[in-house]
Amino acid sequence: MAYEEAKKRFRGSISPVITPFNEDESIDFNKFKELINWHIEKGSHGISVTGTSGEPSSMSVDERMTVMETACKTVNGRVPFIPGTGSTNHDETMRMTKAAQEMGADGALVIVPYYNKPNQHALYKHFKTVADSVDIPIILYNIPGRTAVNLEADTIARLAEDCENIIGVKEANKDFEHVNKVLLKAGRDFNLYSGIEVLCYPMLAIGGAGHISATANVAPTEVADLYNKWEVGDVKGAQDLHYSLMPLNDVLFRDTNPAPAKAALGMMGKIKPVLRKPLDVPSEAVQAEIRETLKAYKLL
Repeated sequence: MAYEEAKKRFRGSISPVITPFNEDESIDFNKFKELINWHIEKGSHGISVTGTSGEPSSMSVDERMTVMETACKTVNGRVPFIPGTGSTNHDETMRMTKAAQEMGADGALVIVPYYNKPNQHALYKHFKTVADSVDIPIILYNIPGRTAVNLEADTIARLAEDCENIIGVKEANKDFEHVNKVLLKAGRDFNLYSGIEVLCYPMLAIGGAGHISATANVAPTEVADLYNKWEVGDVKGAQDLHYSLMPLNDVLFRDTNPAPAKAALGMMGKIKPVLRKPLDVPSEAVQAEIRETLKAYKLL
């Protein structure tokens, strides 16, 4: 029953909050807490950290867990808190997912291991072992553009069947046929989240539970309202927001995420636009485009 309740609670715009750094690349925890409070005040339905937008592969495991703990305390139960706990290393994934449960997180977002390119049976064993080790809801995270392997719909369905606490999947997958098959095979009560900005609205239309969109880092209210309008049956309003957000979505992916989002947040005065190596700030041309887009959206 608890997992069925989680499926109902974990809906809407779950903001994948960036990790702000100081000039020396240390974590700026004060700005981090300010960002989380800002997201909640602006209407985000949930908070996630240490996912792709949070640069987790540039942090140590201990740093990631400190970021998670800080976020958990800052959220303080106001909205669901679902940190990213996945890694290319199975033991690290187990450690961070167990830590998420111990610190009081509402769930965990677990990415397909990157670089290793496991086959489907290996992916099943990895995720089942992780899910069986905790009692909190698990959202799978399928992002083949980053991991070089796709978590197939049949594998997702098998995991959903065998692991009661695997309640959904974030699909950062441009293959719209695939995401339709996920709900067909895993069941339409399985929580499907868009991780592709231009597919946030289409995924709601096929029965999705919401989105975990990097654009929420810059425009949390609008990204949350896309879900809100759909939820109350304002189809025209949701469609209008979908098209209105497209230029902003585009410019925020002119370079590798989260570099453009951090540049935008720097221009907005929210953070210092520092990324950890090997990432770096976008080119001057891209930054100029970001600035003009933010002006057009009245974000500057």
